[in-house]
This record gives sequence, C-alpha cells and structure tokens, in this order.
Amino acid sequence: QVQLVESGGGLVQAGGSLRLSCAASGINFKIHPLHWYRQAPGEQRGLVATITAAGSTNYTDSVKGRFTISRDNVWNRVYLRMENLKPEDTGVYYCSARRAGVDFWGQGTQVTVSS
Repeated sequence: QVQLVESGGGLVQAGGSLRLSCAASGINFKIHPLHWYRQAPGEQRGLVATITAAGSTNYTDSVKGRFTISRDNVWNRVYLRMENLKPEDTGVYYCSARRAGVDFWGQGTQVTVSS
C-alpha cells in the first residue's frame, strides 16, 4: 500500500521560507518521478515541481528561482524548499507519485503566507 505523508506547512510572512517534506512508503521510491502540487482556495490543484528518478527538476513558472525540489532515496523522502514566499503561494501542498498508472496522493499540508 502506497502512503505519502506531507509535513512542514505553516503560517509565514511574505518573504519567509518553509521546507516541506513528504515521506513515502509502499513504493520503489528511487525509480519514480515525484511531484509537488498546490491547491489554492477555490482553485484546481496545479503542478508546482517535479523531480525525476535521475534528479532532473522542473518548476511551474511562478515558483522558478524561489522553490527547490529535492529527493533522498535513502530515506524515501521528497522535499520542497520554498523561499521568498508570496501570498499567492498560499494553499494546500500535496506530494504525488504514480505507480502502475495510478496516482497516489498524500493528505496535504497547509501553507499560508500573510502579506
């Protein structure tokens, strides 16, 4: 059974930083691309960052230069370092992985950025 558990969210002032963590189990972690998504209030969930099995990364334009995704294949964790946070970064952040054509999600962690 695949389980993804996010942590590290919270309330932060604009310009501040947070590091999100996602612990994965039940999956051959090192072979899968991993993703962070964000769902802002009243909006659909959108892709924020991806890291491939080889460590290549990709970001949505609004977070480029501010967010960094990384992975630890020993501890089966994926991280999202967020710097220079803006109020528009507010939302619930989810990590995600796909196995055998099925997308798995964590429960999410709330990030609130005050202006």
